[in-house]
Amino acid sequence: MPPSPDLAQLIAATARGERAAFERLYGLTAAKLLGVAFRIVRDRSVAEDVVQDSYLKIWQGAGSYSVEAGRPMTWLITIARNRAIDVVRRRREVAAPETEDGFDWLEGVPEPRDRETEFLDADRLTVCLGRLEATHRRCLLEAYYMGYSREELSERFARPVNTIKTWLHRSAHALRACLGET
Repeated sequence: MPPSPDLAQLIAATARGERAAFERLYGLTAAKLLGVAFRIVRDRSVAEDVVQDSYLKIWQGAGSYSVEAGRPMTWLITIARNRAIDVVRRRREVAAPETEDGFDWLEGVPEPRDRETEFLDADRLTVCLGRLEATHRRCLLEAYYMGYSREELSERFARPVNTIKTWLHRSAHALRACLGET
């Protein structure tokens, strides 16, 4: 299997206006960027629009990429992430300008990091999640990973909304404490 081309070289070639390099860059990275966008906007069609807009921005801004500033994939993911957050914020401004508790959940969407750090963090997270009671762990994951509301979780777990809030609060606190100590 031939090695894949260096993304930094493809970005540099894109900056010079080389369409073939841009097409190759797209082919190698579009699925990852679609996944990032989808996790944020939670709508496939909107995520596809975000990715298209991201690649337009990548084409126009490829000359601003610097290897010294970070890994190429991190740069690409950051562009898609920021575009997706912009879309969600615009939709939220139209639908609901204020959040219930003033917390902007979009600020909690993690910045991309290198793969080695992701693996270490995934291992730490798995260990810490394993320390939670099974029902509370499932509730926490369904809330933060699947996007279920407290009300939906209340129905799914046949518990009052206040119980769900308590489970989420205590589980998140225990998770943060565990991640801080490992």
